[in-house]
Amino acid sequence: MPSTIEQLHREFKDQGLTVLAINLGEERDTLAGWLKSRNITSTVLLEPTGAVAKSYGIAYTPTVFLVDRDGKLVGKCIGVRPWTGDKGRALLRLLLAR
Repeated sequence: MPSTIEQLHREFKDQGLTVLAINLGEERDTLAGWLKSRNITSTVLLEPTGAVAKSYGIAYTPTVFLVDRDGKLVGKCIGVRPWTGDKGRALLRLLLAR
C-alpha cells in the first residue's frame, strides 16, 4: 500500500473517508508484520485466493476504486496517482462534500 494512501486516510478519515485496501496473495503473518512496521492504521483486508481481483477485473496494482457514500462507483484509477497533490485532494474533498 502506498504511503500516500495511508497519509490520505489519516488526513480525511474524520471527514468520512474510508480506505479499504485489499492485499492480494500475501500470507497473513507477512502482511501483519509489514503493516505493523509501517504503522498502517487504515483497514487492510487479506485476499489469498485471487477471487476479488478476478471479480473486480484487477489486473494491475495499485487499482483504486472511488465509491460514494451511497455505494455507487464514481471512479476507477489504475496505477500510481498523485493523490496527495492539489488535484487529488480536491477530488477527495469534492466527493466527501456530496
